[in-house]
Amino acid sequence: MPNHTEIEAAVLHAFEVSLEAQLRAVRRLRSGPAPENPRPKGMSQIECVQDILQRAGQPLHISQILERIEKVHGQHLDRESVVSALAKKVQRHDRFLRTGKNTFALLKGGRPA
Repeated sequence: MPNHTEIEAAVLHAFEVSLEAQLRAVRRLRSGPAPENPRPKGMSQIECVQDILQRAGQPLHISQILERIEKVHGQHLDRESVVSALAKKVQRHDRFLRTGKNTFALLKGGRPA
């Protein structure tokens, strides 16, 4: 039969485990809601842009694209990096076209990369 010290240690351990779980739950809640549709592993920046433009169904300015990527995919992307990548795709007539200054759309019938 366990002695008083063993019982006390078991009860304290149970409290410790319970409190650690509660603390993890509180930290998750404090960090805010999870993104609506987090970017799946392996989804590139360009794939995120393509997804946003497909959802929009119209040309978007880079600022709008980046805002929506952050909201939908939970990713903060570097503006210059994305613009540079898009400009290269536009130049190659690959998926995207520029409809105005820093405004992009999907190329209808464009070839995938």
